[in-house]
Amino acid sequence: MAIDRRTFVAATAAGLAMNAAPRAVARTVKAAPPAGPFPADFIWGAATAGHQVEGNNVNADCWLLENIKPTAFTQPSGDAANSFELWRTDLQLARNLGLNAYRFSLEWARIEPEPGQFSVAMLDHYKAMIEGARAMGLKPIVTFNHFTTPIWFAARGGWMNDEAPQLFARFCDKAARHLAAGIDHATTLNEPNLAGVLQFLLPPGLLDQDRAMVEAAAKKLGVPLFLAGNALYQPDPAKVQAHLQAAHTQGKAAIKAARGDLPVGVSLAMIDDQEAEKGSVRDAMREKFYNSWLRLAAADDFVGVQNYERALWGKTGKLPAPADARRNYIGAEVYPASLAGAVRYAHQVAKVPIMVTEHGVGTSDDTVRAWMIPEALDHLRAAMADGVPVKGYCHWSLIDNFEWVFGYKPQFGLHSFDRQTFTRTPKPSALVYRDYIKSHTAGA
Repeated sequence: MAIDRRTFVAATAAGLAMNAAPRAVARTVKAAPPAGPFPADFIWGAATAGHQVEGNNVNADCWLLENIKPTAFTQPSGDAANSFELWRTDLQLARNLGLNAYRFSLEWARIEPEPGQFSVAMLDHYKAMIEGARAMGLKPIVTFNHFTTPIWFAARGGWMNDEAPQLFARFCDKAARHLAAGIDHATTLNEPNLAGVLQFLLPPGLLDQDRAMVEAAAKKLGVPLFLAGNALYQPDPAKVQAHLQAAHTQGKAAIKAARGDLPVGVSLAMIDDQEAEKGSVRDAMREKFYNSWLRLAAADDFVGVQNYERALWGKTGKLPAPADARRNYIGAEVYPASLAGAVRYAHQVAKVPIMVTEHGVGTSDDTVRAWMIPEALDHLRAAMADGVPVKGYCHWSLIDNFEWVFGYKPQFGLHSFDRQTFTRTPKPSALVYRDYIKSHTAGA
């Protein structure tokens, strides 16, 4: 299945990746030491992604997979939150929270629906979003590829295709030449470090579902391999990783060629890996999941960190979370200090500034989100006081959205929305975030 990376991280942290004997682990999180306010120029944002909120992204790989038989998706994306039409409304939501940034993504499938055919109308659509954000005092943080790829790209084998890095760089070149002037920060790819490792961590049954779905897509299109950008099954993980790293490097170069002073990075999914006992497998897990990307990011202007969980590692694998821990929608621990832990490690390896491009919690109980936000931000500020250069924080997500294979059940948003009228409604946690920014920013 084209699995949601946030759910993967949560599932891994919940203990699906490895079995280990239960051990007593303290739940208590020490309060972050007083660290003063966040800097006046700190970037406060919220994030979305094109396919998850725009709706009717009919030329994207996921659209085909959502609607094919058999499918691993619980429901199709359909209209999503209708943000393709309502992007101005979304910008106003961000502005109402006192944010100064909005992270969103370009939909490659809209901009290049057929190979080499670039839509000026769609480029102008995203240009209007960028200019609209700036007019509202919001810095546009733009992801060039947030998982979904054009159907034609997936039908050529997706990231398995030897030409994939060059095709992505071509897209980045066209998009950047049209859009880069107004972008504040750019990321090339979203969580590419997880591609090709999921199949080693999740139960075999999920691979079977995914394989049946992509084989049906390949058969329908008459191609040997259909590989979506958000795929679980990867025929050759090492090849996929090599192509993604080349795509980041070449895509960044294309963006920089259009505008050399635009800060460009890559966003990585990172658990806060904690060593529960000496001689644990923690360092091996870090090497497997992040380190090659963090070393690559050392050549970037910043690295995006996306964190949702912590993991407690013992000598033989992952340890269970404390029995009394607060939980998210799939039962994984909600641990506010995990963000600071992930940020500290990312900087330790990459040694470049950090942008928190995603952080949040999937839950229908908004009191959990309202509790987590200030706790997590206090710990983040403490990390900054210790010398970690954090440029900004983007909460995932601005609104509830289509969470890939799990449909609309997972709720990560600061706002809910009505799927018939598309009316957005702020949750109490949105006001907690707003008030925290106002009371914890220098000069506010």
